[in-house]
Amino acid sequence: MTNALWHGFADMGAVNAAGPFVIARGEGAYVFDAEGNQYLDATAGLWFTNIGHGRSEVGDAVAAQLGKLAHYSGFGDMTADVTVDLANRLAEIAPVPGSKIFFTSGGSDSVETAAKLARRYWREVGKPEKTIMVGRSKAYHGMHIGGTSLAGIPANHDGYGEFLPDTETVDWNDAKSLLGLIERVGADRVAAFFCEPIIGAGGVYLPPEGYLEEVRAICRDNNVLFIADEVVTGFGRIGGESWFASTRFGLEPDMITTAKGLTSGYVPMGAVFIAPRIAEPFHGGGVWFRHGYTYGGHAGAAAAAMANLDIIEREGLLAEASRLEGDLATAFAPLAELDAVSEVRVGLGAVAAVQLADPATAPTTVLRLRAHGVVTRAAGQGALQVSPTFVMTTDQVGELAHRFSDALG
Repeated sequence: MTNALWHGFADMGAVNAAGPFVIARGEGAYVFDAEGNQYLDATAGLWFTNIGHGRSEVGDAVAAQLGKLAHYSGFGDMTADVTVDLANRLAEIAPVPGSKIFFTSGGSDSVETAAKLARRYWREVGKPEKTIMVGRSKAYHGMHIGGTSLAGIPANHDGYGEFLPDTETVDWNDAKSLLGLIERVGADRVAAFFCEPIIGAGGVYLPPEGYLEEVRAICRDNNVLFIADEVVTGFGRIGGESWFASTRFGLEPDMITTAKGLTSGYVPMGAVFIAPRIAEPFHGGGVWFRHGYTYGGHAGAAAAAMANLDIIEREGLLAEASRLEGDLATAFAPLAELDAVSEVRVGLGAVAAVQLADPATAPTTVLRLRAHGVVTRAAGQGALQVSPTFVMTTDQVGELAHRFSDALG
């Protein structure tokens, strides 16, 4: 079969030689390939299928909305009723009361929006010299120009030259590294600090004890915007029966970037949560934020998000994500004893990483896991990603870990 598709994050020569791995359908915690073979989905698609696969309720909600109004421009004063309803619903669960919601088409768009808004905010309040934006080593903030510049994964920068000026990188696990940068360049020049509560694509690294609270305090003390990138952790994945890591850790961010779990990946959508003090200069009249997306607040996507949130609330999936936090720790921690494994990172939220002793073996290990009925991927430098759907049972988590052990042993 010919394959005209250019895959993301892929060596297309290798893909063309072997052929694509085609996922044909999903059901709960399982996916099935084109030949009907069943696999445990270790990654919930790409961190996003929080409610599980095959939830026809979401499809029905989208179909009903598309039959009424698929979408209309959200520029100026225009919008769809379901988009207004969704924004108000998200504001009710926002970590910072009174937050405004700016809709995007996905996580990379959300990061780009937050970056532009951060710089524009400082200009509006009379501090246009505050332009430097800070990210962390190992961090991932999407693949647009701003997010690529902010991220701390060197391989994602290679081959493009310099993108966005006035971006800096600090150590991912040392709050003093951030403070040192601010003191070196001057707080009057630093606009914002972007922080993933759990580093995701960079290898699934959990924050050191007290780190998040410390960097938040540093930003507050130095008048630097704190932007929580919760594209991965938002909408329950952080555990603690919290919608957001920002709530679980009391961070009160100036902005939160989200996507993935907003619709559980059933259709593309993202959103930026903007705290009242950041929104205020733009909501008093006379100021245009000349930024937006054709499909921002898409009516069909908003209907999917509303149905997704209904399922999470009705089925108590925030509590299930918290249950998974313990299940993953119990089932996966013993894998650290295997010769092929150097470390297992687990214990916060519905995520884990099995770090391979030899990172170069990650591609073949992913294929070997497939042969054992598991779909996963490599993240960072040889870490196998585990971020299951919230409907994965305790028994299924145990079976997932058993299959990992068989493949790695």
